[in-house]
Amino acid sequence: MDSSTRVRGSSRSALDGRAWVSPGRAGTLIVILSAVAFSTAGLFTRLIPVDVWTMLFWRGVFGGLLILSAIVVQAPSGTRQAFATMGRAGFAVAGCSTFATICFISALRATTVADVTILYATAPFFAAAIAWAWFREVPRRATLLASGLALAGVAVMCGVAASSGHVLGDALALAMTVLMALMMVLIRRNRHVSMLPAACLSAFACAVAVLPLATPVSVTAPQLGLLVLFGTTQFGLGLLLLTIGSRLIPAARSSLLSNLELPFAPLWVWLAFGELPSPATWLGGAIVCVAVAIDLAADRRVGQ
Repeated sequence: MDSSTRVRGSSRSALDGRAWVSPGRAGTLIVILSAVAFSTAGLFTRLIPVDVWTMLFWRGVFGGLLILSAIVVQAPSGTRQAFATMGRAGFAVAGCSTFATICFISALRATTVADVTILYATAPFFAAAIAWAWFREVPRRATLLASGLALAGVAVMCGVAASSGHVLGDALALAMTVLMALMMVLIRRNRHVSMLPAACLSAFACAVAVLPLATPVSVTAPQLGLLVLFGTTQFGLGLLLLTIGSRLIPAARSSLLSNLELPFAPLWVWLAFGELPSPATWLGGAIVCVAVAIDLAADRRVGQ
């Protein structure tokens, strides 16, 4: 058995889990866990008093190291082969993830958080459209209906405040949304190939991209310890799980489940700092959770 076969075989066994867990259900759980990991970003940014660019640099470095460690553990004798076999699709995934992160940070500096959040909630529709146009993957009606309900929930959370004068920021947020949707479609389309190397490259590329604006050596030892946790548990683990889970379920569903990040984020800040979310945040978050629950219930009815 050659090394590429070992990589694919070990990756498949790690992704599919035990025989009694279907790939669809495993993928659903994995993407939900990735949303939970990503949702801790607000918690860490409150805990770490460093500038955003330095934070993003160390986040990318430690996130990339975590994913690289996972690749080495998965294929200790075929790590180089794992990177070689990801092909052009892998570089496309890495590019989408990297530029989406850059667009996200730039959008937050040019428009409101509400605009960015609402636009990102449209990702399931972009993912469904791209997947259908490319390889005719038809999303279930329940997923599209749940995505619409989740979008309404996000709008409630953000107060549906119309913005003005934020054309550039909104354009960057829209570009980020399309890039993330395309990344999930690429992973799904090339599910026979492990995209963990692509996720690893993306994390390191994000660190390189912000390095000119960062001051990595300015952090203290306690801050560095928190940055290690931030990079590994929030970014690295979140990206790793999203990359794995997106292979196993339709791209539109991956995008819908990723919206669970939105109601979880204020929950952690409330638990850690006692900052009580507004009634609109509670209501909108509940709507998003109900939307995901509807999709999961429909999934159980069809026996996937």
